[in-house]
Amino acid sequence: MNNFKKIPPIVIHVLLWTFFLIISASQIYYRIGSIPQDFIVRSLTLILAFYLNFNLLVPYLLLNKKIPLYFLVLLAFSFFFSFILHEFLPRPFDTPPNFNGGNFPKLPPPENHGPLFLNFRGFFPSGGLLLLIFTLSTSIKLGLEWFKSENKRVAIESEKVNSELSFLKAQLNPHFLFNSLNSIYSLAHKQSKDTTNAIVILSDLMRYMIYETNKDLVPLEKEIEYIKNYVSLQLLRLKDSSNVKLNIHGNLKFSIEPLLLISFIENAFKYGTDFTGKTNVNIKITIDEELLTFNVFNSVTHQQPKTKDSGVGLENIKNRLKLLYPNQHNINIKNEKNSYEVNLTLKLKTL
Repeated sequence: MNNFKKIPPIVIHVLLWTFFLIISASQIYYRIGSIPQDFIVRSLTLILAFYLNFNLLVPYLLLNKKIPLYFLVLLAFSFFFSFILHEFLPRPFDTPPNFNGGNFPKLPPPENHGPLFLNFRGFFPSGGLLLLIFTLSTSIKLGLEWFKSENKRVAIESEKVNSELSFLKAQLNPHFLFNSLNSIYSLAHKQSKDTTNAIVILSDLMRYMIYETNKDLVPLEKEIEYIKNYVSLQLLRLKDSSNVKLNIHGNLKFSIEPLLLISFIENAFKYGTDFTGKTNVNIKITIDEELLTFNVFNSVTHQQPKTKDSGVGLENIKNRLKLLYPNQHNINIKNEKNSYEVNLTLKLKTL
């Protein structure tokens, strides 16, 4: 298919017309035993009619919605070409056919020639074949224009999706960075010896975000490693992390859109820590064949007010799921009085 697309259009046109002329000549020869002298002239006249309609009448009149004018001009050219074919070129049956010197009976002309435009006399019916040529060229041109328009529409939609995803990622990265810096600030404020280790972990996280997430898909194994590093960073700043659990099971040999799950985990740590520093967060990731099941649960403390941008990450991830995994994901969020739980199932893509 790709090699076929590389063939210049003019070559395809030449091959198709050559095939058409060979078939027509064969049928004529089989019918009357010879090829008329005006065969080439008549063929070129019909080809001219085809491309006149294909390149001029359809693009400039029909596609510009000048439909009455299009049919009027088409009718005028039909009579013009029919008149040329009928009056200025000899009809094939006016001369007795001759095949290798043999004698063949002369075929009688039809009794009623009929109107000029509807004259079906001869091996090239003046009106009938012209009508077929015009209909064929119009159909092909309209089909090509529809195909071009459809490709353009798909390209515009794809560009729109890519722009939206870029915008969502641009929002997501600063949101993550601010949360991580708050964690390190908390360690530095307490003069914790883990501050240096936290900076190293943050460096690994940022390296992944900068150099890996610019791809459409990343290995699930790397995304899981990224989540582990983030959880490790949170554990360093927490006063009581005994109720923080991360469980991962299944085959990781799949690919996933980058930074797809982190916003849920960020919010779980942000709102799962009470005023005493005790944190209750439970994260489960299970991969069964191509199905990823993600569950994150956290308790909710009402002492921590929600900020204006607290829902930015979650809204982004919902929008990304709609764009990237249409009809391939299911998300359920339970927002209870004292708890918050996210359940997500997602069909993964193979590496």
